[in-house]
Parts: sequence; C-alpha cells; structure tokens
Amino acid sequence: MATPLASIDLPDWAWERADVRQALRARDMGAVFRCVQRYSGASQARIATAVGMTQARVNEIINGRREVSRLDVYERIANGLTMPNATRQLLGLAANKEEQHGGTAFDLSDFPEVVHVYAAQASARQEIQRLARSATELDILAVRGLGLIGLNDSMLRDCLTCTEGALSVRVLLLDPDAPSLALRAAEIGESAESLASGVRLTEGRLRELAGICDIRVYRYGTLPTWRVIRIDSTMFVGAFDAEWEGHESATYKVMETPHGPLFRGFGRMIEALISGAERTV
Repeated sequence: MATPLASIDLPDWAWERADVRQALRARDMGAVFRCVQRYSGASQARIATAVGMTQARVNEIINGRREVSRLDVYERIANGLTMPNATRQLLGLAANKEEQHGGTAFDLSDFPEVVHVYAAQASARQEIQRLARSATELDILAVRGLGLIGLNDSMLRDCLTCTEGALSVRVLLLDPDAPSLALRAAEIGESAESLASGVRLTEGRLRELAGICDIRVYRYGTLPTWRVIRIDSTMFVGAFDAEWEGHESATYKVMETPHGPLFRGFGRMIEALISGAERTV
C-alpha cells in the first residue's frame, strides 16, 4: 500500500511574496523549492516526501541540474505544497475544488493574465502598435475612437494599412443618437453635439478603410464603462469614469490564459455588445 504524502503548509504571506510569485510564473521549480525551504524550514528530504520525489531529484532541481516540464508533476508539487487556488493559477493549474471558500483575499496581480499595468494608455502606445502590426484580429471598444483609429495620426490608424497579413477589425462606438451619449458628454464636460460629431467623424474615416482590411463598425447604446483593445490573445483595458476619459485611465495588459477569467470575461462582454448593436460599416 502506498504511504500517504505528508504535505507542507506555508503561511499565506509566503505565497504572496514577490519572489515566490515570480518563480511560479516562470515555472522555476528550483526557485520555488528554495523559497519553501526559506519560508517553512523544510529540508530537501521533507520536500521530497511531500511532492512524491526522491531527495536526489529535489536536489537536482534546486541546483538547476534538472527541470520540471510535465503538467502532472506540477500538479503533484502544488498538491504537496498545499498551494492555494490563487497560487495554482500562476502555474496555469486548475483550481483545487476541495479548497474551502471564505479564505483570505488575494491581490488581482496574483493572476498571471494581468502582466503589466500602465499609468495611462500613452504609456502602452508602442506595445499596442507593435502587436497590432502583426495581428490577425483586432477589436476596439471605445466612445468615439478618434485617438485610437479615426484620425491620420491616431494610435492604430497606420497599423491597419501596414499589417503583415490579413486583418479582421471590429470597432464598437457609442451610438451618437443614444441617451447614454448625452450622459457621457455631461460627465466629461462636453456638449452632446460635439461628442456625437466625433463618433460620426470616426465612422466616416473608417469607411475609407473598407477596401484595405476586413472592417466592421457597430454602434452600442449603453453608458460606456470599459475601454478595450483586443489584439489577438492580448487585451489592453482601461475604464471610463466621470472623472476622466478612457485614455487617461490606468491601462491593464491582459493575456489569455487557460483559467483566467478577465480575458474571457471582457471577450464575452464585447460579443454581447455586438449582438445587440447596429452595424454601420
């Protein structure tokens, strides 16, 4: 009969440390084992017993002579070290269904899909343009979109005409005739007429691109909350608020991961808006 493994319990604060999270994101099990030794006092033999390895194998991993690459081994290590669900996700593992609810809260930055936070959209400009130049799919959820795509010097205008391959573009703009546009205009201290004319200008300029790339433009009618740029499997997300416009918001770079809820959630939101929107281009 197999002997049950004696798991190791690290304190919650240990899993929240930057060095531990970095090691997990990199799937550097040698660094993870060294952190376990440092923060739990466990010996190599104790770690070996917990994760179902020999002490010699643990020693090789700690000293960089062997790497872990199999998913089932990552799972065994996570179980042996009783990793909480927020930590398991850093390794790309599914949540442990046996974990009890009501535990301590964890920081959003613990999710591996949030890979960078920019102070504003301008700080992410070069990275957004770099990804867009080789993209195959581009979704934009904005209010009027002039700074993104509607003018000659807009951030993504040139990217649509010089992509390396076929590009499919979907743009969602706030309906200039919707009551929510007047509400948004009041929030930012602008007249509804001025905001509506900006939306119509962007639509007109996007019609010019119809023969260059596969472009579809839609009008949505809800009060804008999120500003989203999806470039294939990467999103750049900001927020609209009464205190600022979308480009002034902090911008989160979100990567698609197997179990991350943010990328899928924002994608679902875009599809829902499109399903109820009016296509104009």
